[in-house]
Amino acid sequence: MNLTAANSAAASAALGLLGVVVQDVIALVGLTCDPISVIGVGDDSCSAQVVCCEDNSFHSIVAIGCTPVDLSL
Repeated sequence: MNLTAANSAAASAALGLLGVVVQDVIALVGLTCDPISVIGVGDDSCSAQVVCCEDNSFHSIVAIGCTPVDLSL
């Protein structure tokens, strides 16, 4: 997943293709998101950043209002 500002070129392109208008241009947007089904089970590892997003209704192509989450706490 790539976490970027809504006004970045990549986010603007993805949001434009989906017809999504983001009011807060400094909002964090996640691109190409992968859901986490089980945390801490098995040998799988992931180098992606874990985030919590307010609106993930765009089929994991883009998620809006994302906040990084620290799972080490």
